[in-house]
Amino acid sequence: MSQREYQVTGMTCGHCELSVREEVEQVAGVADIRVSATAGTLTISAPADLDDAGVLAAVEEAGYSAARV
Repeated sequence: MSQREYQVTGMTCGHCELSVREEVEQVAGVADIRVSATAGTLTISAPADLDDAGVLAAVEEAGYSAARV
């Protein structure tokens, strides 16, 4: 497992964090999800071969945009 960090734009509150968490936790292989609306970050643990596209799509499904840092 490796740790990955993403910059998420548009989050403003705890509900935003929950929405992102709920979508990202559905991505196979993702574990240890930490979301911070204040910092605008999403940090996950995932296998080295996990495709970022699934994580980014999950964030978009929650209504936000993200980019890997």
